[in-house]
Amino acid sequence: MTRCAHRGWSCGPGALIFAAVFSLLKFLSPLRAYRDLRGFLVQRRPHELVFMVIAAFLTMIVIAGFVHDSRVEVPYKENIIYVESWPLNRSDAEIRAQQKIDMEKQREDAEKLEKLRAERRAQFQRIDNSLDSWGF
Repeated sequence: MTRCAHRGWSCGPGALIFAAVFSLLKFLSPLRAYRDLRGFLVQRRPHELVFMVIAAFLTMIVIAGFVHDSRVEVPYKENIIYVESWPLNRSDAEIRAQQKIDMEKQREDAEKLEKLRAERRAQFQRIDNSLDSWGF
């Protein structure tokens, strides 16, 4: 009988790894960890303990800063969609007339947007030209 088979484990290539890991777990206990920490701290000089506490405190401040900074509150923005109520008996001519009006509004909005984009591109181009003059 092999080493792992008598314990109820399969004897594949990973079986020895699992057996080793589980055999190490029997040495872990909170009481032993506390005794080990206490023994370590007793051997240290007082100034070493002070610097250890300061280092731990500064590390906690940095970690808390990252945690605090990682939370970004997204402002609530209402997304209200207004729908026009049309009578069921309107004619095709009325529908086409409204579509022409709507298309005209859409075209104006698209022109305004394109104008804003062109202004923004011009701003970035001025910045790029000024950076080029500095050699960047």
